[in-house]
Amino acid sequence: MNQDRSFIALNIAVLTVSDTRTEADDASGQILVAGLTQAGHHLYAKQIVIDDIYQIRAVVSAWIADAAVNVIITTGGTGVTGRDGTPEAVTPLLDKVLDGFGEVFRMLSYQDIKSSTMQSRAVAGVANATYIFCVPGSTSACRTAWDSLIKEQLDYRTRPCNLVQLMPRLLEQ
Repeated sequence: MNQDRSFIALNIAVLTVSDTRTEADDASGQILVAGLTQAGHHLYAKQIVIDDIYQIRAVVSAWIADAAVNVIITTGGTGVTGRDGTPEAVTPLLDKVLDGFGEVFRMLSYQDIKSSTMQSRAVAGVANATYIFCVPGSTSACRTAWDSLIKEQLDYRTRPCNLVQLMPRLLEQ
């Protein structure tokens, strides 16, 4: 990190995808909210939606269309069971996919969960100048994603480069 740049606080929306979680027991969503607020960002919105492709897509689409939202982080629905549909809901909305996010996330997760990381379908990308990160629903996965990847890339002071410095150019044609 380089202190010659000033921190830029972003508006971040958090979506928990779960058929069973409520605000009272949404530990993964709470970890993401705590991480982003401790880093100095603003929680723009937080919502829980059932694992249904169209309900996920409706919420994410509304946030993508909202110019005030800079970043969306979803947790849950990235596994391989029949109800896991977050990547299918979000990927068609992306203008560009950040393949490196899923690759590095799985590499980092391997240190903790070994070959089970191959079940993760973590994905990230950009849509309408909004960064979107879809991470697994476990608290450990949320910590790994935030602490080891997302937090630094959403900090304008991170060198040699970060996602924030690219924001003014995301809508260029």
